[in-house]
Amino acid sequence: MKVTMGRANSLLIAVLMSGAILLISSCASVPTGPLAPGEVKLLRIDVPFEGSIKRNIPFAVNIIFEADGKPEIRTACFYWSGDGPNCFKVLDVRYGSPGTINVEPRAKSSGSYVLETYVLYIRDGKTQPTKIISSPINIP
Repeated sequence: MKVTMGRANSLLIAVLMSGAILLISSCASVPTGPLAPGEVKLLRIDVPFEGSIKRNIPFAVNIIFEADGKPEIRTACFYWSGDGPNCFKVLDVRYGSPGTINVEPRAKSSGSYVLETYVLYIRDGKTQPTKIISSPINIP
């Protein structure tokens, strides 16, 4: 059976892409290990009343997190599809496994966005940012 160079390249690309997809999906399910002392790790963003958000009016956002201990969390910052950061005072923190951070940001304009967030927390006496997490959001 004769295989042309173009067909061989296509086959190679397909095999490499399949391997890359398997590698990415397997890494996503691997546990990240224990948190460092005092560390906060954000897990997801929940917007319970997304359909009723109005521009320039605060709306509820729950940020779900894991933490080692009960670090002080005061501020949550948001990017709206890259525009920001816009930072807001945290209203409430419920520690647990997982914990919940309640904050009420304001949307400046209508549209579909990627809402990205991080929080600032105290670790070893210094303010530290968490890694950024994101979620799609629609502002009517």
